[in-house]
Amino acid sequence: MAKPIEITDATFEQEVLKSDVPVLVDFWAEWCGPCKMIAPTVEEIANEYEGKVKVGKVDVDNNMQSAANFSIRSIPTLLIFKDGQVVDSIIGAVPKSEITRRLDAILQEG
Repeated sequence: MAKPIEITDATFEQEVLKSDVPVLVDFWAEWCGPCKMIAPTVEEIANEYEGKVKVGKVDVDNNMQSAANFSIRSIPTLLIFKDGQVVDSIIGAVPKSEITRRLDAILQEG
């Protein structure tokens, strides 16, 4: 079963920007209630999209540079990267269907 990978400031470029598949990055923090609400959804997506989309999590308290680089001001924030660029962003705890709809749209673009 696939799980989200832990992404740090040190691994962000390699894991996200240089990825050959789209990447869903969950910017979160331990103290964030809504982050905990969507964590199971993010894990389900990591499993269901295994091989098509890489799913990772960035703890904003421990990786402030990555959060600052993408102007993360509220969490949870989910960014979808393709070819090293942010192609979509989702702020707040949204239903799984909203996240999968956006991922599917990006995957359909080819």
